[in-house]
Amino acid sequence: MIQPHGGTLINKELPKIEKERILGELGELEKIQVNPQTLKVIKNICFGVFSPLEGFMSENDYKAVLEHMYLENNIAWPFPIVLDASEKEINFSNDDNIILIDSAETPIALMNIDDIYNYDKKEYAEKVYGTLDRDHPGVDAVFNLKEKLLGGEIYLINAPKAIFPNLDLKPIETRVLFKAKKWERVVAFQTRNPPHLGHEYVQKAGLTYVDGLFINPVIGKKKQGDFLDKVIIEAYQELIKLYYPKDRVVLSTFETEMRYAGPKEAIFHAITRKNFGCDHIIIGRDHAGVGDYYGPYDAHIIFENFPDLGIEPIFFRSFSKCNKCGSVVSDKICPHPPEDHTFFSGTKIREILNSGKIPPPDIMRPEVAKIILKYDNPFVI
Repeated sequence: MIQPHGGTLINKELPKIEKERILGELGELEKIQVNPQTLKVIKNICFGVFSPLEGFMSENDYKAVLEHMYLENNIAWPFPIVLDASEKEINFSNDDNIILIDSAETPIALMNIDDIYNYDKKEYAEKVYGTLDRDHPGVDAVFNLKEKLLGGEIYLINAPKAIFPNLDLKPIETRVLFKAKKWERVVAFQTRNPPHLGHEYVQKAGLTYVDGLFINPVIGKKKQGDFLDKVIIEAYQELIKLYYPKDRVVLSTFETEMRYAGPKEAIFHAITRKNFGCDHIIIGRDHAGVGDYYGPYDAHIIFENFPDLGIEPIFFRSFSKCNKCGSVVSDKICPHPPEDHTFFSGTKIREILNSGKIPPPDIMRPEVAKIILKYDNPFVI
């Protein structure tokens, strides 16, 4: 099985005796409340999804990643993973321990402060997203960060509750599961949408060449108009039940926010799925894009800069239903002109669903559409 990114699967969960000691000292430690998105980052760091990261980035790693998309130790990483804080929250110094808490004041993690540093929001936004346009949700998120960044290792005290506990598999669990299934080669599929026939086509095409398919929807903060998490999960459960071989597919959630960083997020998605134990990942057209900020195949091209990544991308270009071929095809294998094709337009599918109608069966499985339509509003508002 493929090695984790950086060679070691990180585990930052405190032993029980150490956790009890820290809990006994809570009154002596400064605390910072973190938002739900940061809770997911903490969880992903501590359970190894973000291996080799062991905490929030120091200034040196932050700068190295912005400039080169590599950590200071020369391991590939596409964008900063940081913890922001206001000046009035910072009542501590380097080498101090603090407690990261949630909105209910539950202690989530211990953090050893290694670095307290300034940063330039314009530089951060432009180098990660390639734009300063506040209409880009990732850029807007950067400009909403607080004044300072904190770097340092973290140690898990209480894991945040999973949104879908039965589907919340840690990398150590997926790796054991893949071995139990005797899957030597596994292809990952990243998604933030319910499946249409185009998604089914690329997933099954990828599965043709490997032993197993790992469908790993992003569960977390998304932009307005994206599908709700529960809609995505239920739609995939229905599709897998009816149209996939049960011994060849694993559905598991990836709790993280969408950053809409296009090609850089494609690298991030590849690294995290590598940590789950996948040695291939499907990368489609405009992967993790939003609006017109990135070229349709920028997420393919960027992999040329990371020959040492370990996980192998499987690239898919545009795909559609060809009425002459009578099947779903890509532009690489079908000779027929556009007028013979039905294209899988996310915007068009949303419009049909918004009208309360089921999309044509050559676009989406009726059973999947019925799952979506049982919700009065299946979209983020």
